[in-house]
Amino acid sequence: MYGPLAASKPRLVKLVASLLALAALAAPALAQRLTVLTHDSFSLPSELVARFTADTGIEVVFLAAGDAGEAVNRAILTKGRPLGDLLFGVDDALLARAADQGVFEPYASPALSGVPEELRFGDGLVTPVDVGWVIPNVDVAWFEERGLALPTALEQLADPDYAGLLAVENPATSSPGLAFLLATVARFGDPDAGVEPAVASGYADWLDYWAALRDNDVSVADGWSDAYYTLFTRYGGDRPVVVSYLTSPAAELIFADQPLDAPPTANLACAGCAYRQIEGIGVLAGTRQRAAAEAFVDFMLSEAVQEAIPLEMFVHPVLASAALPPEFERFAVVEEGVTAPTLPAAVVEAEQQRWLTQWTAVVLQGRDPASVR
Repeated sequence: MYGPLAASKPRLVKLVASLLALAALAAPALAQRLTVLTHDSFSLPSELVARFTADTGIEVVFLAAGDAGEAVNRAILTKGRPLGDLLFGVDDALLARAADQGVFEPYASPALSGVPEELRFGDGLVTPVDVGWVIPNVDVAWFEERGLALPTALEQLADPDYAGLLAVENPATSSPGLAFLLATVARFGDPDAGVEPAVASGYADWLDYWAALRDNDVSVADGWSDAYYTLFTRYGGDRPVVVSYLTSPAAELIFADQPLDAPPTANLACAGCAYRQIEGIGVLAGTRQRAAAEAFVDFMLSEAVQEAIPLEMFVHPVLASAALPPEFERFAVVEEGVTAPTLPAAVVEAEQQRWLTQWTAVVLQGRDPASVR
């Protein structure tokens, strides 16, 4: 190359190199940004999220929106102009409401092949991520010291032998309280909702059962923390049975001040006492980051994330191949026959407000079930 063009070549090379360097510096600013609406209990290791960003170029922002119900409500109220691209935390009790409002766009992750069929949502709108159980916990030493046998069925908690022993959460203000109420509806039935009883118990329906619990001196707390850390005998209260979570005994072991061979609490393995909740993530309708949203859903079903979930959120992963912490394998196991049947999401959506109104009238106001049906 000769003449003026040849003379300008070094300057041209320098210019191209400078432009490439500037492009490299600008790359992070041009990365895709994904906003995930979550409930307040959501947690993932920051290093896993950073790895996802490094692998995909997708920056992830998490926007906490209250408890699961509040998060779903915010997604519904803003569905015309969604606050995010994804919603994490919708469970099988809330799904019907979100689906009816057109909050989600369907997405079937290829990673679903590793999730057992019974843990999948049937409509394909939401991808399952974790599963948890609400179940009564007991203070092991309290029962051993008194030689009192543990109840083996949900209906026994209303027997005189267990008077004044149970603490529950208000289902109108507490997620585990609501799950326990659903367990009672599933076990004792509700003719008005078309729910047949799972057993012949002697109670006309779930409301009669709650009247029996009330008469047996059940204690009601507004939330889980008050029930567990104030009313439970493990922490100085007077109630040796408290509605809590399947993973609570494992958590007692993991967070113990001194190493323990076994937790001081245990899950009450009584028939119909537990209620299962599957939690998932869905692509919000109207997202402009559809491909990035799908990539993050796939990421949530990756083995690395699934194996991190137990110690981050104290629930179980849905991926069958995910390894569990040893404390979960020993002390967070669902015994056969303990879990109540899962109520259809549409029934829960249609009947929940009536159930809460009736529960409040019978349990807190002392009214006769017949007067509020």
